[in-house]
This record gives sequence, C-alpha cells and structure tokens, in this order.
Amino acid sequence: MTSFKIADNAIAQTLIPTLTLSNGFEMPAIGMGTFGSDRYGHEQVSEAVLGAASMGYRFFDCASVYGNEHHIGEALQTIQSVIPRSELYIDSKVWNDQHDHVIESCKQSLKDLQLDYLDLYLVHWPFANYHAPGCDGDARNPDSRPYDHERFMNTWRQMEQLVDMGLVRSIGTSNMTIAKLKPLLRDARIKPVVNEMELHPHFQQSELYDFLNENQIQPIGFCPIGSPQRPARDTTENDTVDIEDPIIIAAANRIGVHPAIICLKWAHHRGHVPIPFSVDPEQYRGNLEAITKDPLSSSEIAALKTIDKNCRLIKGQVFLWQGANDWQDLWDLDGEIVS
Repeated sequence: MTSFKIADNAIAQTLIPTLTLSNGFEMPAIGMGTFGSDRYGHEQVSEAVLGAASMGYRFFDCASVYGNEHHIGEALQTIQSVIPRSELYIDSKVWNDQHDHVIESCKQSLKDLQLDYLDLYLVHWPFANYHAPGCDGDARNPDSRPYDHERFMNTWRQMEQLVDMGLVRSIGTSNMTIAKLKPLLRDARIKPVVNEMELHPHFQQSELYDFLNENQIQPIGFCPIGSPQRPARDTTENDTVDIEDPIIIAAANRIGVHPAIICLKWAHHRGHVPIPFSVDPEQYRGNLEAITKDPLSSSEIAALKTIDKNCRLIKGQVFLWQGANDWQDLWDLDGEIVS
C-alpha cells in the first residue's frame, strides 16, 4: 500500500456540501462506490479509494458481497494517518444470505474495514435470496422466496440492535419499494434514514423519490450515470444510454464536460447522493468537482426532467423465486407486494 497525502489539486472540503439525515448525523453530498470487482482487481479498487480520498472524497460506499472490504480496510488505515476517522463516512451492507446473522455480518465488515464503527449500515436487498457470485442472469436458486415482511422485520430488529450496540450510527435500506417501506416504517423502532436505489436521468423513480422525501429518508443513487460498464448479465436490448441522450449532451457541450458529469450535476440539484465509481484519477476528481461548480441552468433542469424513460438497468432477476413471472415481480409495480 502506498503512502498517503492530500493531493495538491484536491477539492477543498469547504466546497463539498453535506446533508443532514433525519437522526441528526451528516453525510457528504457525494460518495464513491466500491463495486468494481467485476472489472478490476482488489488492489485497483483500494488504490482508487486512496486516490479519491486524497482528492477530497470522504464518503465510501462498501458492501460485504463486493469481496474487497479487507483491501479497502488497509486503504482506510492508510488514509487515517492523515484524515481523522471522524471526517470519514463509511457504509457497508448485509448480504442476502446473512439476513439471519446481521450482527455477525456487520462485525466481519468492521474487522475487514479495520473500523470500530460504521456511519451507515444497509440491508442490501429486501430478499434473503442468495445467488452464486458471477452467476448467469438466468440462474435461479430453488431456495429463493418472495418478500416476507415478518422475516424482513427479524432482519431489521438485528439492524436496530447494531445501533444500540454502538457498532453503527445509522441504518437504512436498499432496493426497496413503497409497498415494502410502508410496513417497515409502521413497525420499525428505529426508522431507516436512507434508501439506496438506482437513480439516473433515464430512471428517475419520481414516485418512490417523493415518498422517501415525505418520510425523511435520504435517497442515495447508484448507477448515477447509467452504469455503461455494468456486468453483461444486467444488460438487455431495450436498455437506454443516459450519456448518449441529446439533452445531456447539449448541457455537457455548454459547460465543456463529459456527459457523465451532467448526470452527477442533475443528481446534486435534485437532492440525492450519487455514488459513482472510477479507478481513473481524472474521472473521480471530475466526478467530485461536478457538484462544486458550473450548476445546470433552470432550462436544463426542466429539460432533464422530461427524459425519464423508466429504464431500470439493475433488474435483480437472479433473486427471483420459482413461480415468479419475471424481474418486475421484484419491484411491486402495482403498489402491492408480489408474493
């Protein structure tokens, strides 16, 4: 692991906004994802974490299933030789096969990340449905089951215990729907403060987004530029490409940036926290800089609102159960939980 220092061209922390969650804790308005194991080695991802921190990033979005937390932990130790732990914001997620062992899973992530606490811990998917790493998109586990609220609440009670134990400061959800969030909000002792979800200009999820804001749940957006390098199993012939959209390209040409930067500016203006990933220093610095200067015009914001194509890229089909129709059954499109 290389030594660490703040880069000469780092973005000043005073320029990077923060958001206050419903429980009073603050989080940076942009983070860096760390899911890159499908394309890059663990060393490349951990080096990117080091480089991003040196450029000004403080929020790193991790997960046990990414298989790289041990390497990221080494990077975080190096970073803390210069940046105090209190200035970092680190999250992780419990994977589907650990819904009955949340506390043990969290402790393992803490050990791997070499941390005493997490700022945020998420339930990665609402289904306890396991799939083999790297499996084909058509793969199905015969043990997979539809969403079960009682079982999910058993998982959530363990999440609440993590807060009680001081192992995590905040808890949240990921890949949820309104139909699943309503009973959770009704039954939870400690309510989720965030929901991590797919968000980009071609998939704006306006109804869910408004529901989250109404219930003081902060949206975090993955695939913020439309994930052009996502795994092949997550691509279909009907998928659209955000960074090829004429509206996005026109805004990029006006400002003189890559179209991906427009997607991040849109996210920041809208109020959710994007978590782009890159191993390229110029790219991850540009991603961070996207929310600190050259805001979009009101006419560009209005135009971007019109290009929603309801194009979900991460469909989750590997979590389907026997008897399900297709991936849409995961997302409760009619407003009712599909069972």
